[in-house]
Amino acid sequence: SLGSTELKTGVTLAELIRRPELNYQVLAPLDHERPELPRSITLEVETEIQYEGYIKKQSVQINQFKKLEKKSITDVDFDDVKGLSNESRQKLKDLKPISIGQASRITGISPADINVLLIYLEQQRRKNE
Repeated sequence: SLGSTELKTGVTLAELIRRPELNYQVLAPLDHERPELPRSITLEVETEIQYEGYIKKQSVQINQFKKLEKKSITDVDFDDVKGLSNESRQKLKDLKPISIGQASRITGISPADINVLLIYLEQQRRKNE
């Protein structure tokens, strides 16, 4: 039991380590062939296993952010972009961001405004094909 809920199916030790009440030390009786490792290493492994999902999600967000940084809007006439608020349109015209990433960091430019810009860029790309 090891202070955890009962297992209904076979699981890996990594899946057990994901449970907050279990760790490398507690699971020693289940893994007779495991090496004795310094606590600093087991802590690092436990952390990587327990936060693997968050790390993957963050990695996806970083990649999306990098794409937005590269997506140029230097040739966009913001008056042609339907759906932007007048305030956002004016800020974009005044500040002249060169990428979607820059535009997303302007105070007052909402995620909805960024989506409107992305849709506009996609429509323009399709027109030009």
